[in-house]
Amino acid sequence: MHFLSNNDPNTIIKKEVFSISARRCTATPVLLSGLMMAVQMAVNSGASLWGPLKELLETVDGAVLRRQPDSVHLLDLLLKKHKSQFLYLFKNPPKSSEQREKVRKASTEGITIQGQQGSRLLPEQLLTEAFILSDLFDIGELAALELLLAGEQQQPHFPGLTRGLVAVLLYWDGKYCVANSLRTLIQSRHGKTFTLELSEELVALTTRFTDELMSQGLTKRILTLVSEINVTREFERLQKERGLGNEKHRKEVSDLIKECRQALADCLFSWTCQSPLPEDDTLALIGHLETVTVQADGSLDGVNLALVMALLYCLDVSFIEQGTEDREDLLQALPLLTERQYVSAVHNRLMNNQPWKLPGLQAVCRLAWALSLRVLSQLPQGSALVEFTEADEVLADQALLGDVFLFMKEGMLACESFTQEEFYTRRLHSLITDFLALMPMKVKQLRNRADEDARLVHMSLQMDSELPSSLRKDLDHLMTLIGDFYSKDSFGLELALEFWCPTESLQHTSLHGSYLGMAIQRPPHKQVVLAKFVRQMGDLLPSTLYIAYLHMLKGLSNGPQCAHYCFSLLKTNGPTHGDNIQGVSGSPVSWEHFFHSLMLYHENLRRDFPNPDAAQYRHPPIRGITQRELEGLTAFLQLLANIITWSENARLALCEHPQWTPVVVMLGLLQCSVPPVLKAELLHCLAAFGKSPEIAASLWQSLEYTQILQTVRAPGQRQAAGIEVELNEIESSCEEYPLTRAFCHLISILVESSLPVNLGAGLRAPGFQPYLNFLREGVFLPFPTRAYRRPGEKWEVADAVLEVFHKLLRDYEPQPSDFVQEMVELQGEQIPAHKPPGHSIMFHLLNDSPTLALCLSLLEEGVRQLDTYATFPGKKHLESAVLHCLCLLDLALQKELVFMDLLRESQSPLLIFPLEQLLQGVSAQTKRADHIVNIARYLYHSSTNPEAAFQSSKILRHIAKYPNIQTRLVGDFTHDQIVSNKLMAGFVECLDNEEAEEGTEKEEELEPQRKITRIRHKIQIHILNLLITSLELKTPNLGLYLLGYEVKKPVSSTNLQDPGVLGCPRSCLHAILSLLQRGTEKRSGPTLTQQAPHLAELCYQVIYQLCACPDTSGPTMRFLRTSQDFLFSHLQHLPFILPSNQIAALSQMSWLMKTAAIELRVTSLNRQRSHTQRLVSLLLDDQPYTQHTADGESGMEEESRSVCGFLHFDSVSKVRRKLLSVLDAIDFSQDIPELLQLDFFERTQIEQVISNCEQVNEHGHTVCNVKLLHRVLVAEINALQGMAAIGQRPLLMEEVNSVLQQVVERNRVRRSLSAKRHALQSWRSLVETLLTACPSDLIPAEDRQLIIRDLLLDLHDKVLSEDVAGELMPIVAGAVFTLTAHLSQSVLSEQQSTGVESSSGFASIANSSLHLILRKLLDFILSTGGGYQRLRAHLYGSLLYYLQIAQKPEEPDTLQSAGKAMWERLTSPEDSFSKLQREDLAIIENYGQSLMEVVCRDACDGHEISRMLALAVLDRILAIDRQNQWLLYICNSGYLRTLVESLRQDDGALQSLLAPQPPLFKPLYIYESKMALLTRVAKTGQGAVELLRCGLVAHLTECQVFDMVPDSDAHRVTRDPSGFIPSPMDRYRQILLPALRLFQIILTSTSMNHQQGAAQILQWLIVHADTIQSLLRCQELSMGALQQLSLLTGIISKTALPGVLEMGEVSSAVLMEFQGHITRFQRLCLSLLSRLAGSERERLLKQVEINAPGESAEQREEMEVAVQQVCANIMEYCQTLLLQSSSQAQFSICLFSPSGSEPAGRDGGRPDLSASLPPMSYSRAPSLGLVLYLLKNTAADFFRFHQSHRQSLSKLQSLDQLPPEELKELCQGLVAGPGAIEKTSSVQRSPLAKKRLVQLVNNRAKLLALCSYVIETCLFVLWRHLEYYLLHCTPTDPKDSLMPGASLYRSRLGDDLFSGLQSSGSRGLSRVSQPDLDLLKGDMAAGFGEALQRKLLEVEGLYSQVRSRYTFIQALVRRIRGLVRQTKS
Repeated sequence: MHFLSNNDPNTIIKKEVFSISARRCTATPVLLSGLMMAVQMAVNSGASLWGPLKELLETVDGAVLRRQPDSVHLLDLLLKKHKSQFLYLFKNPPKSSEQREKVRKASTEGITIQGQQGSRLLPEQLLTEAFILSDLFDIGELAALELLLAGEQQQPHFPGLTRGLVAVLLYWDGKYCVANSLRTLIQSRHGKTFTLELSEELVALTTRFTDELMSQGLTKRILTLVSEINVTREFERLQKERGLGNEKHRKEVSDLIKECRQALADCLFSWTCQSPLPEDDTLALIGHLETVTVQADGSLDGVNLALVMALLYCLDVSFIEQGTEDREDLLQALPLLTERQYVSAVHNRLMNNQPWKLPGLQAVCRLAWALSLRVLSQLPQGSALVEFTEADEVLADQALLGDVFLFMKEGMLACESFTQEEFYTRRLHSLITDFLALMPMKVKQLRNRADEDARLVHMSLQMDSELPSSLRKDLDHLMTLIGDFYSKDSFGLELALEFWCPTESLQHTSLHGSYLGMAIQRPPHKQVVLAKFVRQMGDLLPSTLYIAYLHMLKGLSNGPQCAHYCFSLLKTNGPTHGDNIQGVSGSPVSWEHFFHSLMLYHENLRRDFPNPDAAQYRHPPIRGITQRELEGLTAFLQLLANIITWSENARLALCEHPQWTPVVVMLGLLQCSVPPVLKAELLHCLAAFGKSPEIAASLWQSLEYTQILQTVRAPGQRQAAGIEVELNEIESSCEEYPLTRAFCHLISILVESSLPVNLGAGLRAPGFQPYLNFLREGVFLPFPTRAYRRPGEKWEVADAVLEVFHKLLRDYEPQPSDFVQEMVELQGEQIPAHKPPGHSIMFHLLNDSPTLALCLSLLEEGVRQLDTYATFPGKKHLESAVLHCLCLLDLALQKELVFMDLLRESQSPLLIFPLEQLLQGVSAQTKRADHIVNIARYLYHSSTNPEAAFQSSKILRHIAKYPNIQTRLVGDFTHDQIVSNKLMAGFVECLDNEEAEEGTEKEEELEPQRKITRIRHKIQIHILNLLITSLELKTPNLGLYLLGYEVKKPVSSTNLQDPGVLGCPRSCLHAILSLLQRGTEKRSGPTLTQQAPHLAELCYQVIYQLCACPDTSGPTMRFLRTSQDFLFSHLQHLPFILPSNQIAALSQMSWLMKTAAIELRVTSLNRQRSHTQRLVSLLLDDQPYTQHTADGESGMEEESRSVCGFLHFDSVSKVRRKLLSVLDAIDFSQDIPELLQLDFFERTQIEQVISNCEQVNEHGHTVCNVKLLHRVLVAEINALQGMAAIGQRPLLMEEVNSVLQQVVERNRVRRSLSAKRHALQSWRSLVETLLTACPSDLIPAEDRQLIIRDLLLDLHDKVLSEDVAGELMPIVAGAVFTLTAHLSQSVLSEQQSTGVESSSGFASIANSSLHLILRKLLDFILSTGGGYQRLRAHLYGSLLYYLQIAQKPEEPDTLQSAGKAMWERLTSPEDSFSKLQREDLAIIENYGQSLMEVVCRDACDGHEISRMLALAVLDRILAIDRQNQWLLYICNSGYLRTLVESLRQDDGALQSLLAPQPPLFKPLYIYESKMALLTRVAKTGQGAVELLRCGLVAHLTECQVFDMVPDSDAHRVTRDPSGFIPSPMDRYRQILLPALRLFQIILTSTSMNHQQGAAQILQWLIVHADTIQSLLRCQELSMGALQQLSLLTGIISKTALPGVLEMGEVSSAVLMEFQGHITRFQRLCLSLLSRLAGSERERLLKQVEINAPGESAEQREEMEVAVQQVCANIMEYCQTLLLQSSSQAQFSICLFSPSGSEPAGRDGGRPDLSASLPPMSYSRAPSLGLVLYLLKNTAADFFRFHQSHRQSLSKLQSLDQLPPEELKELCQGLVAGPGAIEKTSSVQRSPLAKKRLVQLVNNRAKLLALCSYVIETCLFVLWRHLEYYLLHCTPTDPKDSLMPGASLYRSRLGDDLFSGLQSSGSRGLSRVSQPDLDLLKGDMAAGFGEALQRKLLEVEGLYSQVRSRYTFIQALVRRIRGLVRQTKS
């Protein structure tokens, strides 16, 4: 439907009916939030009287007003279902005896309730109430029972009402829903007046439905109901049955009843707007109107007005002139044209002389009919109706006789609802204009009659006779009607434009809006006629019409364009220049005439200007102005004020007119003695002039000059003059205050335009202060105590003065200069200057001043009055005054911090208090501290007073910041139960509001209805912020109280319930949840997230805070889980996509995901598996999700899905996982605003200023304060001097504007980034919770891997895109790290559990996926470039986890594999681990040097953690890099040398670590990482050589930290009890052991080709010899000590050798020293052997068991290994020494003395044995018996270990069959903490047990290898010694001692070993006596018996032969046996 231009007077614009909603807003807001719970408890009767009807209204509104998609189908269903409701409007279900009986038995037999199983017994009381209700409304008993049950359910929404009272409300609300639905349906019809632009399908549906209703007699039913329903009558009935509650309930019921009547009448009105009524109905309507009466004030009520308007639209034919395309169809449907019968019936009825109850109303209908007939007569179809159309004149005359215009004004315009309906206005406009245009002769008659009457009046005045009785005032009434009608233009239609014809040449095109560039077009005929009417009426105007004409002009000049036309008319009416010279006066209606008269009055009255001191001032002789003149002047001043208010051009033109000088004249008149009323009008005119800032400035000066308010006292003047006197003496005695109000209004306007600083300079201290003092002390403070003739005026005065205060404080910004007392010079003396007015107001508000007290008492009075719900005079102004008070308090709270800071800094003596403390003071009226409570009570009236509630919420939010006040507030709020309930209800009602709407348009652009919804939305925002702030403070706080938690008991003891359960009132939490839950059952998701995104975000935040706070978490989560199923219903709608407000959508999701993460963690901990499972599968499943309703029946959801084509899903298709689609919704890119382009300002300075204006806002974002920046920049511009600056000002301002826009954009970007970061973090925490906290068996391993794969790939895809924002990368890196860790863990655990390699390669996840992940990970590492080192730490961690996947798990050493032939091993297929490793390496190598460079750089330098991880990555890659590419790179690029050299620098830091209280452990960890890497490098020969070349050993030799062995006993005391911080000795070992391991590996790697390494390491040993020797002597053999020893002995055994010394070219002196050291090492090693193999062995192993029984198993195994290792190393050393000394036994050296006796201590190894040995036993050479002892023990151990190995292996192979007890025992060592084993599930125990068994098997295998080695070396050493002693040794004289002393051994070692190893000469032989040798032989024969030999051979059979085919043991056993048996030849 096209929209016609606004100018065609004959169009009635077809437009959207927004007026519907405007009309509906008066509906009771309390019937909360479309309570859509269609009452399910409907007893088995038919439809309920409320629930389904509420649903019906929702559906109708949704389809028609909200245009919801897919709603037509649903509407169709519901209309069919509820058709009877509409056909029999308001008809109640009848009573019946059967029902009565059924209800009566409900208390004994029970009654079934829909939706509930079984029957329910109802209490007797309820049934009694049901019968009362049934009789009261005459409804069926079951229906009454239903209403009560519904009332009981809805009771929480109506605190303070019983279920019966709620039922009354529901009954009427049900009726209202039907009427309202009907009205909306009728409004959606297609027709002649307006269109809602709905879909054709919907319009067809509603038109068809309503046509059917109309044909069944809808009109008559409506008219009957309107007559029958009557508020008073209903109230009497209710009163009798006690069916009325408190004031609020009464108001709600009466509102509902009125609304029902109004909606019914509106139905007819809407119908007739669109389509005509049939004949019978039209006549019925006329019949109804005949009986209508008016209200007390003479106006119709809204219902009757709607019906009158309905009739007027019935008779309307003006739309025919519209050129719309459907005009023909409309004409066909118009009975006025097509049905002669219809016209005749209506005509006869209206021509009937029977008078109506309201003759005026009859006149209106007749006039409308007359005009319709006139239009018909001009149509071709009208010729057939000529007999009727001729009667139009007669009808018009009858109408005029009935005072038609007077009735229109008093009966229709005066009705409140008239201005609220656009189409009323349009119809009346067409009625008035049609009369003037279609009946010009009638108008002429009226004018003639008026002229005649004027003459009669004039004559009777001349002759002093009384006025003639026949005077008619028709024209007067018409003009007044026009004036009144057009002066109210609530829709901004400016219909009055039709009265103005742009006749003058079009210079001012801009003012003729629509006529722009259309100068040639002629205006329509009607417009010309109307314009002529306006002009002609003003010509030769009789004096009687003068005031009416001015009144009409005032109405017609309402609007910017109209005002301009009117201004021009009055200008052109004046005399021309020529006339002026001839003294001809122009028309009396012209500016010239007006202002000339004013000047004359002024001249006249000024002469009487009294001396202010003269006594007669009180009663001046008023000779100037008669009453009639006074009215004329008033009318003119009002017209003037109206024109200059609307038109700025007129304002300036008049003000600057040199002859008229209106401002001066008016100010002059104000000084004269004229009535206060006139002075008030003059002030209003001045206020209108003051709207222009340029006029305002001069007006201030004139005001000061004329001393209207006396600000300067003349010396000697006795009393005041001016307005003060008028107020105190004249107005007070008259008890009317027009002048005071006008003065306040003037000041209010002027203050807004400009506030002069130097007002009154030279005569007084300059400034506004005297005016402020007068307003405060003269007007505001006394206002409550003055007398008022009109009670409402009291509030008007308060409102006017508070408005000024509000504006002054609003524009005040505290400045440091305000707090310095400045002086000004006045007539030679210094007097204090005035402060800015805002400062003064602030000072009064921050003190316990009368002003503050009055404001607070006004607030108390206001809330008391509002609580009565009654209308009283001045209510609107009281509300406005209250609003200003609240605004003042709010502004003071906003500004007080800055104000107080400045005051403190200035050290001024002013005393002020924070307002929030003053508000806690005691009220003078109630003697209680209830100010804040009073402020909060305004929230209870948010439905009627949204603005006050809004300010109240702001104030409360300011106060809530202070924790100490919160606690008191909770006390105040809960002190009085009634008030407490009201407060809670107020907060809840504000939150519950569903109409709230948020938007970006500026407030000014909105229509009133939208403005209110916007305010409601802001109230909700403030309340939620108040809750958020409160919840962060200590308990008890307001937030907890409002959300329904316990404030008197511990918070955690709260038991949250649904409202109404166990008397639980509806709290803010319920309100928040119902806001969020709306729409969750539909596919579109929670409606709040779309409609009010910011509100939804805050709601989710409150819920999160409640779940996250330990006190509230328990109760909240239980409540959300059980009664709401909150999280599930919301998470299923993720992600929320809001293109218009991305930031809010992200925040909503963030809070929701964080809450979900908590829920998952909590349900997992509490083992609520089903809850966890539901959420997990919702978030992770990739199968399409089908919703199951609770009871298993398919819900509405299912139907709508199938309807909407959800069937296209086939069963196997995948959908995107919820978590991934949430990730998709986070856009990683961020558009950054471009740099500023500046012409005038300096960019660096501007950036500096911007950064100075930055603040952290309440969400923790740093944003720039745009207002502050604007002030700074404008001040900068204002400071510029000179003409150039003035000329460039507009350009400068433009640049300021661009800077501000840029800053706004920057703020948006920051907020956007912050929201993305927050969302990403929440997403990450949710993912991590899902993977770590939820039981692992909820997600099967293969699914888990695929999920992680999808998440990883998606994350990488997003983060690797071109324009990703750097701020998001760290979070992504963190998430990647966690995910990779879980992937690795998952793959490993899957392999542990299956152990079988799958065909696709690895586990469930294919190799290709793994490679893709690796590639992306490496891309990510490279994309981070030089910066982001900390971020790379995460990525290195991820890479390590990733590479771990390909690491082959530890396999049990079965001792069989050695037997396989080499060929088998080479030809076996590659296992999947190696394959994956090889492929990974290939990928890594593709990245070449760029990747190597990044990793190596990070490894050498930067943040510690990154370095450690980079080192670890290098280590890992070197381990798998078979080609040694990376190794080559490290060596060649110098990174290896750098690392090696850095060890020397670490020395100092490492030394500091050995202090008892170390600073930081970072250096230690870095050192360990470096050493690990170097160890890895050393494992290849090439690497080891390179390390030696870099001087590694030399650098380590220089490190002094190795010499700083801590004293182990001294630090026992300082141990960290938690065990986290290692003891100093442990720390020392952490430094020493890596170095030793590194040496050992270098020795192993380099042993083949040269001894270079050995020599360097020996050097190290010798430099640190003292330390090493002390370590070898170590007394206490702990685990650490044994590890130390095993490594040390290993190194010594390879380096402390004679051969090594020959490597270095050293001088003989040094050589001697070295030999000494080596000898000492050798001796220490042997003594250590005697300790470990002999005396202390048993003790050691016992000691372990005693020390740590918990960990004993593993520790004992490790210690066994360490002991065996030491023995093996020392035996190897011995073997090497023997071999190096000589290859033949006779020349070899002897290490052991020839004694075969076994060492003491073998019988149980008692600790005291070592003490009983001779003191020399450690230093002298150990005996050969020790070797034999060691051999025996080791052989025994071997069998023990072999047995254990076999057992563990068989357990491992039959793991599934192991009993649970044994499994538990196996896991014991691997689970940390006491009792932890109980918590592990049986599923987890199996892999743990497997791991433990593999550990055991491998430990035993290692021990077996060591034992076998020790056995072999022992045998060799035995054999060499025996061969020497028994074959080559010559015994000495038996007289020597039995056993060779220490001297022998020492000399032997000293001489033989280091003197070039000469053959054993006579010296050596002579020392061993023959008996010794015999004894040796005997001992050996005994010790090396058959049993031992058998054992040894068995060892070989069991172990060694599997390893190699040589039978070494066998050979040696044979030889030794031979030696021992044979006799010496």
